[in-house]
Amino acid sequence: MKIAMIGTGYVGLVSGVCLSDFGHEVTCVDKDPRKVEMLLRGDVPIYEPGLDVLMARNVAAGRLTFTGDLNAAVDGADAVFIAVGTPTRRGDGHADLTYVMAAAEEIGSALTGYAVIVTKSTVPVGTNAAVRAVIEKTSPEADFDVASNPEFLREGAAIDDFMRPDRVVVGVTSDRAKKVMGEIYRPLFLRDFPILYTDLETAEMIKYAANAFLATKITFINEIARLCEKVGADVKQVSKGMGLDNRIGNKFLHAGPGYGGSCFPKDTSALARIGQEHAAPMQIVETVIKVNDEIKRRMIEKVMDLCDGSVNGKIVAVLGVTFKPNTDDMRDAPSLTIVPALVGNGAKVRVVDPQGRREGESLLPGVTWMEDAYAAAKGADVVVILTEWNEFRALDLARLAGAMKTARMADLRNIYSPKDAEAAGFGAYSGVGR
Repeated sequence: MKIAMIGTGYVGLVSGVCLSDFGHEVTCVDKDPRKVEMLLRGDVPIYEPGLDVLMARNVAAGRLTFTGDLNAAVDGADAVFIAVGTPTRRGDGHADLTYVMAAAEEIGSALTGYAVIVTKSTVPVGTNAAVRAVIEKTSPEADFDVASNPEFLREGAAIDDFMRPDRVVVGVTSDRAKKVMGEIYRPLFLRDFPILYTDLETAEMIKYAANAFLATKITFINEIARLCEKVGADVKQVSKGMGLDNRIGNKFLHAGPGYGGSCFPKDTSALARIGQEHAAPMQIVETVIKVNDEIKRRMIEKVMDLCDGSVNGKIVAVLGVTFKPNTDDMRDAPSLTIVPALVGNGAKVRVVDPQGRREGESLLPGVTWMEDAYAAAKGADVVVILTEWNEFRALDLARLAGAMKTARMADLRNIYSPKDAEAAGFGAYSGVGR
């Protein structure tokens, strides 16, 4: 099938590349000429393991191309995906639909025949109906259907998630649109991956409900971790005991410095606002947002306590600043709360992150970027593990401790055990919930 993908951000680029690998003819559109030029050169503007190889393969096969010309991409397309940003709107917490509606208007003007307009961006309930209204107003004679197809991609594992999904959710209002969407996802259907067809509003709600529930699991175990510290329990064992219950499961039950990233913060905020507007307050979600912010601030206190109440003049080595490993994404990362607070309290902060520097340099002023954990720890007063990159999971703890001025560790991802840290020479260790 011929597909136009509007937007080459994280979701749009990964989805476009993967759909081309299904055998479809995909044109990815972006308004930024520099990004289009970069993609045409074969350079990938985001870090996602394996994406560069998959993109190059499909470009070489003639199935994937990039352009700034939306009209040309939409002309003759069977489906047009809207995959533009929906950031949190300033002031009210709602998802900003400016880019979605602008894309819908442009698509309406460009349509030359029947097409399914597919919203891939995460949007509030009712948005797809609004997209239909915009296109109808722009082009009253246009022949089209609207579909909702929310994404469920984990950064760092996005390609595998697209190719081997837990489920594909498709909201449609006609058999004609269902048939087109069925053809698009035929390779997954043939391999027995579940495809759930719903109405538009249900598909929109599934996305928000799923993300809010996962954010709630993370926040719940972080609250349990705080109580564990007070009563002498070990949250890692508590998590394991909970996760062995099949009704609960072990995913997203790892205590740490709170959730961040491109999805959970904005989606929980948007869902809370949707609930308020419809007089059905999302009280659990509202509490999750509040508690998550408190958790990030509590991590600052942990580092301060390790330094006898003050980091002023102390050298702090921070390992990892992206919101999770295997991505360069810094959006709403806990580091954006924790590191500036340390700098603001007089600490000399050294940062190591395999992929975070490109975005992090402008977001974390006043820090020194280093390439190696051991170099960052040399002469340091405390080391803080903030993102669980693999290279931080197998550190030579004795070497790390030996390089430090005072061997103290704030292990905010519970990578190491207190016993191993002590045996390696760390005089003080602080984890989460232990």
